[in-house]
Amino acid sequence: MSLKQQITEDMKSAMRARDTARLGAIRLLLAAMKQREVDERIELSDADVVAIIEKMNKQRRDSISQYEAAGRQDLADIEKFEMSVLKDYMPQQLSEAEISAAVAAAITATGAAGAQDMGKVMGVLKPKLAGRADMGKVSALIKAQLSK
Repeated sequence: MSLKQQITEDMKSAMRARDTARLGAIRLLLAAMKQREVDERIELSDADVVAIIEKMNKQRRDSISQYEAAGRQDLADIEKFEMSVLKDYMPQQLSEAEISAAVAAAITATGAAGAQDMGKVMGVLKPKLAGRADMGKVSALIKAQLSK
């Protein structure tokens, strides 16, 4: 079953269970997916869906920090719940050791010698780690290893 089909099935089960909070979060995801399909006239793959979920999670993290800074914990809690629902559709996250090993392998594979080669290493790692690791952390790890 594709990720898109799984999300649609989860929406149906949330409707049957009358779980309005979960249903709302799933509908937001489906709306973002449909918007991208219509805009780009494509059929979304699982990788495309994961990219949409990553973007939505990033938006939620930004909103949570702003809501908490403004003292609106009620709104921050809603965003946190939506993130927990979205997290269910993400692939298994890699451990720090696995990410470090992938970074080291990419550095040796590309022959990167310094910070100017960071783009080459990111180009190799991005397709492999997309959705399975925070690319900001991966970037910092690459920078640290290349500056040694």
